[in-house]
Amino acid sequence: MKIVIAGAGIGGLTAAMCLKRAGFDVEVLEAVNELKPLGVGINIQAGAVRILSGLGMEPALAATGIETRELRYANRHGQTIWADPRGRHAGLPWPQFSIHRGELQMILFETAKKILGSDKIRFGRRISRFEQKGSKVVATFVDRNGSTVETTESDILVGADGIHSAVRAHFYPNEGPPKWQGILMWRGVTVGKPYLGGATMVQAGHHTQKFVCYPISRAHNEKGEALINWICDLHMGDGAMLPREDWNRPGKLEDFLPRFKDWKFDWLDVPEVIKAAHTILEFPMVDRDPLPRWSHGRITLLGDAAHPMYPIGSNGASQAIIDGEAITQELLAGGDPEAALQRYEKRRLPPMARIVESNRRKGIDIMLDIVEERAPDGFSDLDAVLPPQELEKIVADYKRLVTQDRETLLKLAKAQ
Repeated sequence: MKIVIAGAGIGGLTAAMCLKRAGFDVEVLEAVNELKPLGVGINIQAGAVRILSGLGMEPALAATGIETRELRYANRHGQTIWADPRGRHAGLPWPQFSIHRGELQMILFETAKKILGSDKIRFGRRISRFEQKGSKVVATFVDRNGSTVETTESDILVGADGIHSAVRAHFYPNEGPPKWQGILMWRGVTVGKPYLGGATMVQAGHHTQKFVCYPISRAHNEKGEALINWICDLHMGDGAMLPREDWNRPGKLEDFLPRFKDWKFDWLDVPEVIKAAHTILEFPMVDRDPLPRWSHGRITLLGDAAHPMYPIGSNGASQAIIDGEAITQELLAGGDPEAALQRYEKRRLPPMARIVESNRRKGIDIMLDIVEERAPDGFSDLDAVLPPQELEKIVADYKRLVTQDRETLLKLAKAQ
């Protein structure tokens, strides 16, 4: 069975490797002319690292990124609300990694070339149109000028072409642009001193003003410093104009730093970290509405093309990786390929829709808003502000929703 994947991002390359390992003939066609280590930081949850480890990538990930020890939620005064051990530090068989997104992309690419063969990953090919003809899918790929570069014929076409997916747009031509609810993100990377043990991911503040940070480089850690990936979220108002979506849009300190000037915690000087960044990028926090279906005959969607979501709970990339395993398992089960894609959709679409909707409602971050509302000036007794039973329910419900609860992950470990 031949499978063509449109898109060589995190989800597309992971799916390609899983499918190839399972014995399928796989080709990946990517719109850009060359993959480059672009972007800033990203977290890969233990449940997704399980899949990457099975593809042989854990040593490279460990040599490059930071094995996250703890996830900590704090108020805007730096007081801890909740701290949770991650990965192996939580007794799981796999780590959680904090890593530069570009480094992760290149690790995936180098591994994919070994598993698929370099000739099976081709660049400068943006999917333009496609149609199913009987049991085959014929797709046309064009260059940046719109000239046809290649036409493929396959048994299955997978659209892994991101939040602006052409495959998705073919089936939902009237969907329009991504949804924005008024939050802008400024992102940067700063070389600084290690904080909270050197392997902690922090979410501080509340829904309308939040600071996220985590170290992403083992090389810096070994030199006694930290390469800190940071994100500042600000709600700009429901009537604010949506800026152009572009990860490379330069950010301006004066647009957001004044709002964080007093965020000087015992363990981190937030404004100093922000000011020390070499480059700052600005981006709107966007998603899309869940779809009624992903699979149409022998064509389906995967990753951000299927379920773009707000970056809450480190789920975007991790869920795209899990998609790759799921579609492989359903195709391996045999039978009609169209039925396999329907099973893949039935297995993945409902939980992804719930995550998208939960993240719009703030997801696990709701604990930050509760504490801000009840104790805006800080607290001396957290239990009096957010009782343990209430906090535990928030955490447990979200972990089950995103299948990152300990019980589910340990069952997956036993099944391998």
